[in-house]
Amino acid sequence: MNAPQPLYVVNQRTPDPRVIFDRAIAEQYVLYAHRLAARGYVQAAVGNMVIRVPHADYPEGVCYVKAQGVSLEEMSIDDLVITDIPVGRILVGERATTVGHQMNREMLRLRPDIHCVIHLHHDETVALLAAGCETIRPTGLTLPYLMQKPMHYLPAHINVEEDVGPIKTFIADTNCVLMKRHGFTVLGRTVSECYGRVNILAAEVKRNIIAEQLAAVRGTQVDYLSDEEVQWMYQQGDAVMYPQVK
Repeated sequence: MNAPQPLYVVNQRTPDPRVIFDRAIAEQYVLYAHRLAARGYVQAAVGNMVIRVPHADYPEGVCYVKAQGVSLEEMSIDDLVITDIPVGRILVGERATTVGHQMNREMLRLRPDIHCVIHLHHDETVALLAAGCETIRPTGLTLPYLMQKPMHYLPAHINVEEDVGPIKTFIADTNCVLMKRHGFTVLGRTVSECYGRVNILAAEVKRNIIAEQLAAVRGTQVDYLSDEEVQWMYQQGDAVMYPQVK
């Protein structure tokens, strides 16, 4: 007996009049896309960002995402589409999403606390991991306080953009995935938090490179934070970064 055919497939256009294109969300998307490009993180049309928006008819929300064929640097509001999360069908818009949107959607599906995912092919991260550094070790306090979970490292042969299966084995315990020879993917509860985590990760990668170079010249060892210090900072992240009024 033949298996039942799925009702929908990825990038299938299924316009839904119940899903209204919110220009304020779209403008926020473009604002942060251009901020990422202005910092030099964007190369060609690779990399992407997704914003989850709640919707009464979609329990997991819907996604605003850049369509394929245009970079975060050059995109405008007209380059956005809205998809569902489980399948990736196009609810608003006429253009297809990139293959990487499969990864974005799966991370959002498995992490209901997360509402933004940013994936970038960051030059310095690719270079640092290709140079034989197995991990990015904090030299300063801000990375563990803001990231709040350990970073997860994927070997070069695992591409979770094409095969999302492995994501379920690690995504609950991290807010940042380092992909050797590929780049990184960062998660945030808001667009602002996700953008901040991207910036501090890029800064720490730069610090690692500079610290290793200076230590090599001086004949010393880099004074990285200990694992115990980093673990403690992960736990204190919200209290330090988002203190509450007493």
